[in-house]
Amino acid sequence: QSCIAFFCHLKDEVEQHRAGQAQLLKQKEPLQASEVLYKDNVLYFDDNKKWRERFVVVRADYSLELHDSQESYTKGTPARHKHLPTGGTVLTSEEKYTAVVDKAFPDPNGSKEEPSVPVVAVPGPLPVYLSLPYRRDSYFCFQQEEKRARFVSILNDCIRHQNQDYLKSMECEVQAFLKAIHFYRQEKGHYESWDMLVGTDCQVLANLVMEELLPSLQTELLPKLKGKKPERKRVWFVTVEATYDLVHEQMREGLESLKNECREASKQQEALIRSDMDQINNSQTFLETKLQALVSEPAMKYCSESVAPYLTSILEELMGPISAGFQTVRLLLEDELTRICKDFPQGGALQQLGRDRMEDCYQHVSVLKEQLQELRNRFTFSNSTRVVHCTQSQMQQLMENAVHTFELLLQSALKDKPDKQASVMEKAKLRVLKQFDYDSSTIRKKIFQEALVDITLPAIKRNLAPACKTVSTIQFFWKLILEHFIEYIM
Repeated sequence: QSCIAFFCHLKDEVEQHRAGQAQLLKQKEPLQASEVLYKDNVLYFDDNKKWRERFVVVRADYSLELHDSQESYTKGTPARHKHLPTGGTVLTSEEKYTAVVDKAFPDPNGSKEEPSVPVVAVPGPLPVYLSLPYRRDSYFCFQQEEKRARFVSILNDCIRHQNQDYLKSMECEVQAFLKAIHFYRQEKGHYESWDMLVGTDCQVLANLVMEELLPSLQTELLPKLKGKKPERKRVWFVTVEATYDLVHEQMREGLESLKNECREASKQQEALIRSDMDQINNSQTFLETKLQALVSEPAMKYCSESVAPYLTSILEELMGPISAGFQTVRLLLEDELTRICKDFPQGGALQQLGRDRMEDCYQHVSVLKEQLQELRNRFTFSNSTRVVHCTQSQMQQLMENAVHTFELLLQSALKDKPDKQASVMEKAKLRVLKQFDYDSSTIRKKIFQEALVDITLPAIKRNLAPACKTVSTIQFFWKLILEHFIEYIM
């Protein structure tokens, strides 16, 4: 896939393709990775099994640092722990966390034994549990609900960004890696969206190996575990974590070597690809025509009978929560801009608006995790978390864009007309809200289209797989036909 991705990159460069869709709101330059988004003293359950107060710092790379104290952080002492909560789940009740832990432990005795005991004794009324796949979980505790809510909000931000940011890159290496993972899983009969496709390329590979390794690990280890359930759990999770660490390290070394080989091969092929670009394009067009003739009729037939009748109802399921979420973001933005205009210049820091007070908006979208579960049987779709996280990230980005655009308009207008502060600010607010509405509509349509493809395309592939080999161009036409139906209903 590396060579294919590199060819596509050169082709786009030659044909001067412009990726992405124009938006009206201005986007701020990304923060430096070292900039701090959050810091506070938090009770943390340490490696020595004791609760200690740690100074928690979240930086713009969405890593979670735990320092001994604010003083040690100020002096520049390295953090005692650094967590990357990729693939994590945040829970705030012992009951829900215990259920997650029990589900992750493949106990052959099932419910025959005594009920689960608490994993850890919490010293306060407001716990936060961070459950991580294949890695040790983390525990925090708060005395004030406001502080816990703020911590949970930034922790969820960390998870979303750690899950998605690397994989959203349009760089050749990332695109080649995603295609390789896609086809590898497809050859094994896994056509659906994968819920462990999160994090960096090395983390994804480690997840892939662990997914294939766990069944044999269960067969070999579980029958040999002795003692009561809590002790067997402890041994199992320690073993899984040690296995993951070993796998991740081996993947890291091997992957870096492979990427260097691919980079070198791309350099050697670049001149040849550029000189033969027209011939390659002609061959590609010829092949696409042949493949389209092969798959078009059965794909159209299956879409018409088994996909198209359900697209409208799926779209309705998506539109309600997602539109409600974006509408809540707009109301929050309008309220805050009105307050700023009224109280200026004492109105407060606008830059905080993009990160604070967004949790209520996100909750409107979170209900999709349950609503979309009904699609599991018909389309074998189970990765509703990805739809939720992608939507929430777009909501956050849209809010940040609106805040940044308002600041730019305000600075420019007040500089030109300092004596007309009230009218200038009102005009800036109305302009930002109008641009917000346009961008919101564009983004939501894109979310709906991508979600519909993500939900239904695997069913089409699975149905046609016996008659069609797994060729990337055939995948392209399946997707093209499906997008035709989606465009029609929207």
